Amino acid sequence: MKRLPKRRRLEGKTNYLKRRKLLESGKPRVVIRKSNCYITIQYIESKYAQDYVRVSAFSKELLNYGWPKENTNSLKSLAAAYLTGLLFGKRIENFKEAVVDTGLIRSTKGSRIYAALKGIIDSGFKIKHNPEVFPNEERIKNKKAFFDKVKDNILKANKKEKQEKDDKEEIN
Repeated sequence: MKRLPKRRRLEGKTNYLKRRKLLESGKPRVVIRKSNCYITIQYIESKYAQDYVRVSAFSKELLNYGWPKENTNSLKSLAAAYLTGLLFGKRIENFKEAVVDTGLIRSTKGSRIYAALKGIIDSGFKIKHNPEVFPNEERIKNKKAFFDKVKDNILKANKKEKQEKDDKEEIN
C-alpha cells in the first residue's frame, strides 16, 4: 500500500528531510523567507520539534527608517533584502550563532536570500557562509539614492536603542 505524503509537503510548504537535519544540528536557525511583496527574517529556536521565534525583521519596517513610500513595491528587492538583514543583525546581537534555513527557496548565487545574509553578516553576526554566493555591492545599491540614508538610519537607531538600554540598567 502506497503512503500519501504529509499535507505540508503536498502543499509545497515543508521539506521534511531538510527540516529534520536542521533540527538534529541542535543550533538555532536564521530563517529567511521571501514572498511576493516582502522579505522576512526570523531567529528561531526549536525545542521538542516546536519552533519559538525570538527575533524577527520584516522589509516593511524599512518604511520607518526612510524607505520612500512611493517605492513600497520594491520592498523585496536586493537592496531591501540587504537592509532587512542589516536591521535583523542589529537586533540579534545578544544571540551567539545560528544556521541559515532557506526553506524551499532555491539556492541561486547572488539572490535576495544571499543579499539578506550579507546584511546579517555585515552587522557583525557570525554565520558560516561562502562569500562567493553574495551579490556584489553595485547590484545591492542598484543606483538607489536613498539606500545610504536608510542604512545610516538603521545604524543610528540601533545606537540610540543601546544607549537607552544602558541608561535603564544604570538607573536600576
